[in-house]
Amino acid sequence: LQTRMQSLRPEPAARYRNVLEALWRIARTEGVWRPMRGMNITATGAGPAHALYFACYEKLKKTLSDVIHAGGNSHVANGAAGCVATLLHDAAMNPAEVVKQRMQMYNSPYQRVTDCVRAVWRNEGAGAFYRSYTTQLTMNIPFQAIHFMTYEFLQEQLNPHRQYNPGSHVVSGACAGAVAAAATTPLDVCKTLLNTQESLALSSNISGHITGMANAFRTVYQVGGVTAYFRGVQARVIYQMPSTAIAWSVYEFFKYILTKRQEERRAGK
Repeated sequence: LQTRMQSLRPEPAARYRNVLEALWRIARTEGVWRPMRGMNITATGAGPAHALYFACYEKLKKTLSDVIHAGGNSHVANGAAGCVATLLHDAAMNPAEVVKQRMQMYNSPYQRVTDCVRAVWRNEGAGAFYRSYTTQLTMNIPFQAIHFMTYEFLQEQLNPHRQYNPGSHVVSGACAGAVAAAATTPLDVCKTLLNTQESLALSSNISGHITGMANAFRTVYQVGGVTAYFRGVQARVIYQMPSTAIAWSVYEFFKYILTKRQEERRAGK
């Protein structure tokens, strides 16, 4: 839904007023499973991407916190660790994002992930899978800085003893995702444009491929003005809230289980 609603000049049949209307019309006219297009490639990329993401975050957060505020929690350390972890996460996830968004566009010619990968590789080269990487980083570095600092701040308020508390992890994760998503929507619109290259089919005045953040920002403004930067903000917030809530609750659960087993083994010795 987010990809569709960020389209700058959608076909008449793909113009939606809100998220519920988009979901209803896509399911009714294109099939119940159409909103799930791209799920398999997203799941494939998410595993290694999140493994790198949380491992890097946890290690750097501890190291930087010890340097900045020994024995305590540092919001600067949390934000910096989130930024660095994003470099690894996006390197693993960016190709999957390109394929996913191409498959989600209205009247997408791709039926399978392999068809999309082959077509992009053949027609645009390997670089197409990373055309939006710098834009992705430009968006995700502030997103993750806001996300991690908001999460850690809310944990201090809701769970000051930092014990395993599923409710506080879900609430903190959802709120952190919503705040970060809303703040970085303009960057996400530009990323979607770079991934889908939608304007190539919309304007004969644009030659070649759209590359880089500056080019994407200009194109979005030319096509839709300032309001175009916030296309799909509702869908983006609705998407990020459960996403970050699930990610944090699952991460904190396994962290708790693994830490508990480690402590039990030490006690056994």
